[in-house]
Amino acid sequence: MNTPSSTPGAAPELDAVRTRLWDAVSEGDEYTAARVAFKALDDGLAAEAVLLDTIAHVQQRIGAEWAANRITVAQEHAATAINDHVMAALALRIADRRGLGGRTAGRRLTIACVSGEWHALPARLLAEVLKLRGWQVDFLGAHVPTPHLIAHLYRTGADAVALSASLADRLPTVHTTINACRSAGVPVLAGGAALGHDGRYAHRLGAVWADDARGAADRLEEGLTRPDPAAVRQPVDDLAHLEDQEYTLITKVTVQLVQHTLGALEDHVPAMKTYTERQRQYTAEDIAHIVNFLATTLYVDDDTLFTDFIRWTADILAARDVPPDCLFPALNIIGGQLKDFPRATGVLNRAHDALAAHIDSMPPSPEGA
Repeated sequence: MNTPSSTPGAAPELDAVRTRLWDAVSEGDEYTAARVAFKALDDGLAAEAVLLDTIAHVQQRIGAEWAANRITVAQEHAATAINDHVMAALALRIADRRGLGGRTAGRRLTIACVSGEWHALPARLLAEVLKLRGWQVDFLGAHVPTPHLIAHLYRTGADAVALSASLADRLPTVHTTINACRSAGVPVLAGGAALGHDGRYAHRLGAVWADDARGAADRLEEGLTRPDPAAVRQPVDDLAHLEDQEYTLITKVTVQLVQHTLGALEDHVPAMKTYTERQRQYTAEDIAHIVNFLATTLYVDDDTLFTDFIRWTADILAARDVPPDCLFPALNIIGGQLKDFPRATGVLNRAHDALAAHIDSMPPSPEGA
């Protein structure tokens, strides 16, 4: 970590910059947040460090504060928007300092969030880092349909594509998008929380992986091998377990699974009979997430994806004063509808056991302390 110094051009103390930026962002003060970033740059903090060691750090804290129920969804969205605006202002300031204008002539990269992925800020961070390193970057933003992405790659002749996904239930879409890019002869780097903390799903689905924006930039600068379009295989060829059709069949009946589970839960959770329409909608969304993550777990054939999701959901519920053991009847009802699906049943049973152990390890609530 850099140490404090009054010497002109010396880098500022990092924790102090993070604190000032967090204070501005959490108060909704976009202009002060931008001034904090500008001053850090003026005081000698490298531009890449301003992006990755301050803005990205604050963004991670925003996510942690939401998960702990200390800020609302609206506050999280507002804070994320401020960080995005600060990055744009910082990029313009750096370009002006360097006398840059228009397109650079460096290697060309396309960066996009896969279809259905709306968390664009991690991808935006990578785009800005690579611009600093001299790349010509086409940042396509959130929720890019695969056909539009492929058309863009053909039109621009990109040297590589970087795909971002934060939610693991997007992994089947990630796989489809990776295969489409590779079929176009374009190498793929995939990143984001959806790909696993160790990149296991990126490797399994045919992409290069990096654990953060700095690592991704370094890996791209090393160069990626262009794929042979003729060697790209279909998902079932790469994931032989899909032959049992459990993933396909469950995705086809997701709506029915959710509706039946929602109705049956009223017999197990009497309080649901008094739910408002909005509360029922939120409950239906939670059930849909469970079913989608179950299907994705069957797609990648990795139980830890589902058990980790169930533990995380339990933590989120507890932080919002909702008893996490309400997940048990939901898992049981879904399991009852899928009794003829041996892989799905096994996943649900193991998640049930993992949830029980996780709840036992939780600190008692204030009421029960």
